[in-house]
Amino acid sequence: MKLSSVPRLAAVLAALTAAASFGEATWTGWHGPNRDGWVDYFKVPAEWPEQLDKQWQVKVGTGYATPIVAGGRVFQHGREGDEEVVRALDLESGKVLWRKGYPVPFQKGRGGTRHGKGPKSSPAFADGRLFTHSITGVLSAWEAESGKLLWRRDFKDQLDKSFPYWGAAMSPVADGGRVFVHVGTCEAGALFALDAKTGEPVWKQDAHPFCYSSGRIVTIAGVRQLLEWNHDGLCGVDLGTGKILWHYSYPHTGNNQNTPTPAFHEGLILAGGENRGMRCVEPTLSEGTWSVKEHWRTRDVSLDMSTAIMNDGLLYGFSHFKSGQLFCLDPKTGEARWTGPPRTGENAMLVAVPGFVLALIDTGELRVLKATGDSYQVVRSYRPAEGDTWAPPVLLERGMLIKDREQLTRWSLPKP
Repeated sequence: MKLSSVPRLAAVLAALTAAASFGEATWTGWHGPNRDGWVDYFKVPAEWPEQLDKQWQVKVGTGYATPIVAGGRVFQHGREGDEEVVRALDLESGKVLWRKGYPVPFQKGRGGTRHGKGPKSSPAFADGRLFTHSITGVLSAWEAESGKLLWRRDFKDQLDKSFPYWGAAMSPVADGGRVFVHVGTCEAGALFALDAKTGEPVWKQDAHPFCYSSGRIVTIAGVRQLLEWNHDGLCGVDLGTGKILWHYSYPHTGNNQNTPTPAFHEGLILAGGENRGMRCVEPTLSEGTWSVKEHWRTRDVSLDMSTAIMNDGLLYGFSHFKSGQLFCLDPKTGEARWTGPPRTGENAMLVAVPGFVLALIDTGELRVLKATGDSYQVVRSYRPAEGDTWAPPVLLERGMLIKDREQLTRWSLPKP
């Protein structure tokens, strides 16, 4: 090998090492790597400890964005005053590695005042890039290593207004070198696929207005597609072209918005909207034609802003009926296997691990539930925050990250 090529080779190896490091992401977006709340790498303790150990705590601003974990770093999107701020922190120490702020003025809509000025969307991470979605519908791409702004799209050239009354809450989806985001209002909107490197549109589909729900990628009848719940209903979207494969009418009505991300289990889609109970539908493909069959509806429970999750063949969620109660549902029949006590809180964010469901109540309480359809069983309860815990907990191998009103805290399970 020529000596002159050694520095060049070293630079290439360094770049590949950095890319590999950031490729080993733990928590890449809304509700985890697969956007389903399921965590298989968490080391479930033989016995849940009486208390958690606080490792570090950092003030990161307001908002409901979930932390992102990749390459030994934590990325947090929040608000400080009139700015939305993105931070990169060292996962082990909590030290701030870089901080980027930019002005995002926003007027809170009546009825949503208590939820603040966002951000309400969670970032997405892919290929060394972090994608944030502001409360005003602006999508930004950041270089994860340095915090350099790579590109920004405000969609003003495409839409009269790029966010709805209560602000943008749809968390972007990053997949296959593209970023998918639905912007607009409840009257007019568009779903975009953007090139992740440049921010340039690959396709645009404007058949349905915007909503507050965040989409996810699923495979139905062998076809990988974007499952989203927009203003008009559920639909499957072709990732390559933006073509709507199938659609099921389940519209936003009045102030009862479409917010939760639908659950998906063995081809069944389970969705629930505020004051509208829950439904189970199944899209099928036969001889090139899609159709959607509704299997059941129930009014026993109803989702407001909380997303339900699957664990060992059962659906776990948080109904806003009876001033808030946890529940377990049979996804095949819609039968409620159990419901927890009423008046639990306004919201709960759930994640699932083998044998257990962790429910972070908006009051700051974390309940560890046994994942069983037999009865409501609280194995352990913790108080990792004083309240305003609307962002989903992020699980690490032996601990978790909890975002409250302004603080991000890393908690660890005591070593066995």
